[in-house]
Amino acid sequence: MNIHEYQAKAVLKEFGVPVSRGVPILKASEAEAAAKQLGGPVWVVKSQIHAGGRGKGKFKEASAGDKGGVRLAKSIDEVKTFAQQMLGATLETIQTGPAGKQVNRLYIEEGADIDKEFYLSALVDRETSRIAFVVSTEGGMDIEKVAHDTPEKIVTFSIDPATGVMPHHGRKVAQALKLKGDQAKQAEKLVGQLYNAFVAKDMSMLEINPLILSKQGELKCLDAKVSFDSNALYRHPDVMELRDETEEDAKEIEASKYDLAYIALDGTIGCMVNGAGLAMATLDIIKLYGESPANFLDVGGGASEEKVTAAFKIITADPNVKGILVNIFGGIMKCDVIAAGVVAAVKAVGLKVPLVVRLEGTNVEEGKKIIRESGLNVLPADDLDDAAQKIVKAVKGK
Repeated sequence: MNIHEYQAKAVLKEFGVPVSRGVPILKASEAEAAAKQLGGPVWVVKSQIHAGGRGKGKFKEASAGDKGGVRLAKSIDEVKTFAQQMLGATLETIQTGPAGKQVNRLYIEEGADIDKEFYLSALVDRETSRIAFVVSTEGGMDIEKVAHDTPEKIVTFSIDPATGVMPHHGRKVAQALKLKGDQAKQAEKLVGQLYNAFVAKDMSMLEINPLILSKQGELKCLDAKVSFDSNALYRHPDVMELRDETEEDAKEIEASKYDLAYIALDGTIGCMVNGAGLAMATLDIIKLYGESPANFLDVGGGASEEKVTAAFKIITADPNVKGILVNIFGGIMKCDVIAAGVVAAVKAVGLKVPLVVRLEGTNVEEGKKIIRESGLNVLPADDLDDAAQKIVKAVKGK
């Protein structure tokens, strides 16, 4: 689960992390009071969307101006003007794609007297099963570009969960950022604070870009992007309250209500599969035969008929779907349950696109019988290769 920048900074502040003062607003009429509360003389007006590259982004509406999604204001009047222009407008960044995202929240923040900009992040390293830190002197830039063009400017290290943060970790960060004296001590302290926040809140990613050194010699997190492990959210009701459903795909929200692993994609073939590995293989073979999947959907090993019905409805709700492939290998999941769910869903929402069903495994004959006797116009498939070819041909009208 992702949260907004101002929310991330509030979470980090609980752990002593140095962040700038700011005020979130939902209405342009709140901008003046926010600016006066902070005091100026310089303010930064920041669009709050779940996407990076806001500063370099562009608004689709001409009335929103062309200064990007992060703007420096040198007067209260400018703060008010920017707020009026940005709220409700659609911001397109490198991460949103052409559709962009509507800006429903702004963060009015005090200006910073920046001397240097750095990059600092923490994430779960799957290879070592540890939290890894990524550090670079190239703050304010896309870390992917830095990694590609100047990989020697990136320093990484992981932390042993048995020991937690040790003094040498802080020294490594200070050395990588070329900080000395009091600034090095600040870096060492910051690493410990960020690590503690990461572990305590079950984060999956924490990115500070940029981490700045002010002209007064203070390290401060000028931006913050945080993602949480969705599987651990039951332990953090306070974090759950930060969820902004307007930033999420409506189909993904609906899927989460039924504990379905669903991710919307931009293809034409809807997929319902059990098991993440089989789901990925299904997506791959659809691409192999010349079409693109419209979603990743894993119904899991113990899905009920209700769950399968919900999954089918979510797939058919996508207007881009031109065909549906159901690919089930029954182990714990029984093929007859899947078949009954598919029949119930089709009867409930109708079937306006081709449907290919491939069943194998537990209760497969019972499942095939349910499909066969349903009277539905379903194309049966013997194996995954056969299923993929049939749905691609059907979508292409062959």
